[in-house]
Parts: sequence; structure tokens; C-alpha cells
Amino acid sequence: MEIRKPNELEYEKIVSFSPQAIFDGTLGEVKPSDEKVKQLIEPLLQKGSYYLIASENGQLLGWILMGRSKDSFTEKKCGFIYELFVLEEWRGNGIAKRLMESGMEHLKQDGYSEVRLSVYAGNQAIKLYEKLGFTDRTITMSMLI
Repeated sequence: MEIRKPNELEYEKIVSFSPQAIFDGTLGEVKPSDEKVKQLIEPLLQKGSYYLIASENGQLLGWILMGRSKDSFTEKKCGFIYELFVLEEWRGNGIAKRLMESGMEHLKQDGYSEVRLSVYAGNQAIKLYEKLGFTDRTITMSMLI
């Protein structure tokens, strides 16, 4: 398996799968249109965020989208993982872990000493994040009224 930045064709494939990635990551709560995905992703890419993909024999297995964020209270800059996704048929093979490790190494090389991410409560990826050393920092709560 190879982890690297995607070429243009691979980027287009990522964008086409992104609505499903968001749907899965939000546990079925959000199913954005292709247009909405582009509205979310393009500003991140324009500000320096980038993808790394996992591929094997020219086949896309998954990706991570990462870049810079800023703490709203302290203005401290940190690395941020915006999206992690492994195509369903490749899950359970350690690809997400490899993408995370590679992504964190890239963010470290980019000069960040801290990495953050957001995840929906109940998402199975929480187990991976905890194994990698992530801990709760903030919790967003909601209530229907």
C-alpha cells in the first residue's frame, strides 16, 4: 500500500465519494449534495489543506484531508484532520490507522505540535483515535426542543 498526495483523477474520485464519506462520518445524519461538498472542501484546499490517499495497484482505498486550524479562544494554530475515509470494501485492514499516522507525520513536518479533529459521538473511528492518543477536548451537546 502506498500513501501519497492524489493526482487530478484521484482527486475527482475523492470528491465523488465525499458525500458518502460525510454521510458515514455523521452516522447517516448528513447527506450533502456534490455542490455542498465542493463548498466545504474548496476553501480548505485554497487555504493550504491537502489530501493524502492510500492506494494499491492504482486503486483508491481511502484518504485523509488535513490542514491548519486555529483555537477560537487562544488563536493557537494547530493541525486539523477534516476527513478520514476508507472505502467500505477495504475497511478492517488497518488503512485508516496508516492514513492517520502518515497524516500526523505530515502535520508534524508542517510545523504543528498539536493535531485536532472532530468526530460524531458513536462513530467507530473514536476507538482508533483513542488508540492513537487522542483525548476529548470539547464536547458539543444538543437537545431537540
